[in-house]
Amino acid sequence: MHAINIISGISTLGVLFGSAALIIILSVFNGFEKVILSAYSNFTPELKIETRLGKTFDPNTPYFDSLHKDARIFSFTQVLQEKVLVRYGDKPIIGTIKGVSDDFLKNKQLDSIVQNGSFTLKSNGRPMAVIGGTIQGSLGINVHDDLAPIEIFSPRRAVVSSVNPLDEFVVRSISPSGVFNLQQEFDDIVVTPIEFARDLLDQPKEISSLELTFKKGTDISSIQNKIKDDIGDKFTVKSRKEQNTELYKTLNYERWSIFMILTFVLIIAIFNIIGSLTMLVIDKRADIAILSSLGANKRTIQGIFFFEGMMISLAGFLAGLVLGLAFCLLQQHYGFIKMGASNSMIDSYPIDLKISDFGLVFLTVGGISMIAAGISARLSIKGLDDIKQDL
Repeated sequence: MHAINIISGISTLGVLFGSAALIIILSVFNGFEKVILSAYSNFTPELKIETRLGKTFDPNTPYFDSLHKDARIFSFTQVLQEKVLVRYGDKPIIGTIKGVSDDFLKNKQLDSIVQNGSFTLKSNGRPMAVIGGTIQGSLGINVHDDLAPIEIFSPRRAVVSSVNPLDEFVVRSISPSGVFNLQQEFDDIVVTPIEFARDLLDQPKEISSLELTFKKGTDISSIQNKIKDDIGDKFTVKSRKEQNTELYKTLNYERWSIFMILTFVLIIAIFNIIGSLTMLVIDKRADIAILSSLGANKRTIQGIFFFEGMMISLAGFLAGLVLGLAFCLLQQHYGFIKMGASNSMIDSYPIDLKISDFGLVFLTVGGISMIAAGISARLSIKGLDDIKQDL
């Protein structure tokens, strides 16, 4: 009996730590997801309009003019974007220039992604550039040195070949004002005023895309559908999720991969209950036979052992829930477990508690426990008639 109690205690601890681990890991992953999507949302528009054919289009049309006047729109940003060569000193790198109109700076959350300097595109009438972390790291750019601007090269549209290769490029210099760090997809971008990009790319009126953000409370989905109907098939209208489907898919896959791995660990812990209940059945075979002789049917006997198995699991789950919740609340308020990266966007591991995670863990633990307890309960009546004859 002492050994059975020890095994039952170990089973309870297994469920406890398994449940707590599920709650903690899912909450941490929710925190990372919230931070990543928040940073991504700070740089990307709620809707993005691009042409299906070619790279650029003329925004000076009656429809786009009327769309600009829509009272629900918070910012209406014209974007001109193209691949360029960026050089700083004697180091070159291929990057992307993103020229934006003044409405781009209406987003007050841009400073949250700035790692060094500030998100400034104009200073005393001079155009300034905000560069991605990849460009800054590869070229070693000092954003505080106004005497060392970066040079941006773009092929001339009218020149095919020339004796001097430099004549085939338009070269413009611009001083960096800040460095932003978001994710690899964006970290090779140089953000500049659209006037600078127009001059560099020799594109006086056309743009690459229109980026729209809306006032709070606006139904983005309905507006997207209306714009699609009004604008026709020549343009695409992408929501924030559609602009980077790989990011959302990756976050979703990682979440469920982590959940499945921890669930397998939990299955191993919970199935220890079968071992402890099997030993209990062996030890109580005589008592089972006596109960049967007194009138207890097989279903009643099975229910006793099934209930005990579920009680072991429930006790472990409730204790694990309390432990996991306490840990998450402490980490959320005090951040005592640090990331350990000096240039990270966040200092400590983020936490985002969701009620749905507690329900998911409860259903997972409950489902596995019912299977384990059911197997043990079936063993309790196996060979019952032989035992009664022996007695």
